[in-house]
Amino acid sequence: MLTVRRAGDAITNRTARSRSILRYDFPASLVVFLVALPLSLGIAIASDAPVLAGLIAAIVGGLVVGLFGGSPLQVSGPAAGLTVIVADLVATFGWKVTCAITVGAGVLQILLGLSRVARAALAISPVVVHAMLAGIGVTIALQQLHVLLGGKSASSAWVNLTALPSGVIDANGPEPLLGILVIITMLAWRSVPGPLGRIPGPLVAIIGATLLSLKFSLDVRLITLDGSLLDAVALPELPHGQWAAAVIGVVTVALIASVESLLSAVSVDRMHNGPRTDFNRELIGQGTANVTSGLLGGLPITGVIVRSATNVSAGAKSRASAFLHGVWILLFALPFAGLIQQIPSAALAGLLITVGVQLIKLAHVETAWRSGDIAIYAVTIVGVVFLNLLEGVMIGLALALVMTGWRVIRVKVTSEQVGEAWLVSITGACTFLALPRLTGVLARIPAGARVILDISTTYLDHAAEQALDDWQQQHCANGGTVVRPGQSGEDADSSCTTCAPEVRLEVSPEALAHAVHNDVPALGVPGSSRNGRA
Repeated sequence: MLTVRRAGDAITNRTARSRSILRYDFPASLVVFLVALPLSLGIAIASDAPVLAGLIAAIVGGLVVGLFGGSPLQVSGPAAGLTVIVADLVATFGWKVTCAITVGAGVLQILLGLSRVARAALAISPVVVHAMLAGIGVTIALQQLHVLLGGKSASSAWVNLTALPSGVIDANGPEPLLGILVIITMLAWRSVPGPLGRIPGPLVAIIGATLLSLKFSLDVRLITLDGSLLDAVALPELPHGQWAAAVIGVVTVALIASVESLLSAVSVDRMHNGPRTDFNRELIGQGTANVTSGLLGGLPITGVIVRSATNVSAGAKSRASAFLHGVWILLFALPFAGLIQQIPSAALAGLLITVGVQLIKLAHVETAWRSGDIAIYAVTIVGVVFLNLLEGVMIGLALALVMTGWRVIRVKVTSEQVGEAWLVSITGACTFLALPRLTGVLARIPAGARVILDISTTYLDHAAEQALDDWQQQHCANGGTVVRPGQSGEDADSSCTTCAPEVRLEVSPEALAHAVHNDVPALGVPGSSRNGRA
């Protein structure tokens, strides 16, 4: 009887799950497919890779990570965050060796996932990651602006920047108009209400620009393919020399792809109330996908926040949506890949410029400004754009560590006269490194003055404490009075010090000074009364 009941429960659960997939995941997968298709093509072009390599990566990202990943609603595929790295690898090694580097990066990701250190990647300063993405966005926009204007982009961001004025002057023909039309369509489509607005803006923009170019027989450059999807499948090759550079490429791709995937998974978890991400499993799934993509001639794969957010907003409930979106891309690419050759290059350039600019988020800039990390943000962007991605990130991380160390050891020492008393405040971490500033402020206190010594430090080392005690004794010997709110223990017996045990009240400096002037009882300290000492 128990066996029959369990079998019945299993059938009921499978039926409920099938209904959930048909109701939620199936329609969501179609929406994600329509978003992923043009983005995958554009990212392949921005990476200087074969166009169909983007579709291969999208298919593998959907099928493999959809099955083995640890984030139920995250969608994986080729991402803008790796375009700069891949373009540099292709220029250095060629495409087939770049595929081998992708395989190596996937193996490294699997090993990291098996060693259960995935959460360690989340320790990287978010401001550096945000600045890295913004720097990639700037680089993509600079490159694709020249394509939109009918010219060719250079591999150097500086060359692209300095050549931009002449590119604008020399621009002519319909290509700039098509690219600008794509940008305007993508931006305006966000405001389209109703069922029509649910159609992905990138798809509408690309189809619209393509139909215009065909309708009016515009003389524009088109996307070119080297055969069918099956022709694009190619085994990787090992590098011929430059092994050190190849190893650096493997590590760089693995780390950047892992960090981007894990941070994207964290963001996706905040968007829904379903099961949370298993980070180690997600890293293993991403690594497996990169091994597969590299072996088949595809781009490196990461979790992609744009597709993932689309997946959640479209109502997906399980990983079936990500898997199905890979199926739809595969079914499209096999018979209809030739249609891609009708898309104008300027149209995809407009799409990539929009995607690149969207990587620069004002909310991240405002957060960096408020938290005092704007210097880290700016330096990282400049490094990513004008040096390279790895050096820019390393410089940003180094500066973030320096800033963190500075904040740990930084101390703020201030003094101000409030009524007849002096208020000396010490906040932060007061160590021997702060002695010159600390003793300098204390030396400016007039002899014989009443002093409120407010110590609100996160750390007070022996050297700083000894300096405070020495000054207090000297100040009292010269006829002064020192109040240290919160002081207790043996120091409370000092004949010239008025102590208020554990007084951590929200009291204004004026009220604190008034309390000192009136021998403390006005503060309402335990053990005192309004009319005198208890």
